[in-house]
Amino acid sequence: MPPYSPRSFPLRSLFSRLIQHSPLSTSASRLTDAGPLASRLSSRAVLHFSGPDTTKYLQNLLTNDILPLTQSPPQASDDNHRASYISTPNVALYRPPPVYASLLTPQGRFLYDFFLYRLPPVEEMLNRSGSGPMKEESNGEVALLADVDAEFVDEILSTLKRYRLRSKVEIENASDDFSCWQRFGGSISNTDTSSEEPAASSIGWGTGVDRAAESSAQGTEYGWQWFTDPRLDSLGFRGIFPSNTTPPLVEADKETDELNYVLWRLIKGIAEGSAEIPKGEAIPLEYNFACLNAISFDKGCYVGQELIARTHHRGVIRKRLTPFRLVDANGEEVEEATSPGSEIVDDESGKKIGTVNKVLGSRGIGLLKIEEAFKPAARLSLKNTEDLKIEVVRPDWWPAEWILVHDQQHVAAST
Repeated sequence: MPPYSPRSFPLRSLFSRLIQHSPLSTSASRLTDAGPLASRLSSRAVLHFSGPDTTKYLQNLLTNDILPLTQSPPQASDDNHRASYISTPNVALYRPPPVYASLLTPQGRFLYDFFLYRLPPVEEMLNRSGSGPMKEESNGEVALLADVDAEFVDEILSTLKRYRLRSKVEIENASDDFSCWQRFGGSISNTDTSSEEPAASSIGWGTGVDRAAESSAQGTEYGWQWFTDPRLDSLGFRGIFPSNTTPPLVEADKETDELNYVLWRLIKGIAEGSAEIPKGEAIPLEYNFACLNAISFDKGCYVGQELIARTHHRGVIRKRLTPFRLVDANGEEVEEATSPGSEIVDDESGKKIGTVNKVLGSRGIGLLKIEEAFKPAARLSLKNTEDLKIEVVRPDWWPAEWILVHDQQHVAAST
């Protein structure tokens, strides 16, 4: 059995899930004030990449720079500022942070998103007794795990293998062995992670917790860690963990339904997966991928690069994925089942200014024309439902120039 498989470890019972019974409209405000919550993401699957050409293969395929995943621990150049690594049970000395990226069509349209993690080298793992490193030696090859959309996992595998050609890379569905998790909530996502919760981004079995005796007796899981979400710090922490374990820092009464994480994303204006980001249609820059650390503009060629580079250097994105609230005529939030693709129109002109991508409870995200959506006194609603209004929300992570550019264009056009 390969060393990455969690089936070589004893089974741990899962904590019971916390099911929130309150309406989602009230949960939206409660999530902001909530303590650290965690969700197993059943909407995501895990792929395993191995082989000598893994890095080169993905580097030529995906939108982001994969090379940081292959780097060795950073070394300080000054003896007085030398990096310090404390040996702890089951945790690799260094694991690079995950990389968020996407695979595009040759025409530059979105297909699938990926969260890529590097597995620790075999020599940095403990043996079964916990008394020392494994005796196996790695062959120097990089092994990666990828968190992908579960609904399309078979299609993703087929597409990746079609691009493989003669590359020496093996791609397997490891979803039976691994699960994706998200740790989120206002109390951990709105703080300075370096000072408020310094261990959370690197916690594993043994880091910050003395599990040496447990490790020695049972040979527990090694080095599975939480990492700061590579898209936005405010989204919380993300990680891949063995399916037969519950991750560290997940309290029994804080494991919650995945819908609460989805709501957390929608509030912040973040889409995820090929259903919310229309497969074969979406332009990544309109879905704010440049600001979500999903695109490298200086890594070299990849599939679909030409459209992305041209759009980026032109400098104006007229439509963007934007969060919104569903409200009634009095401005009170209301819950309404709304289908993706529903049109959002300007009440005054009747013109279509965008479409709905996803709605959960009273919160949603949609691809909107920025100039129209954020103009003063704009009144928006769903087409043919005048009593259901759309109130757009500007996320606090948006750069100011995204709005200013369109304001300046509007002023110039009116003079």
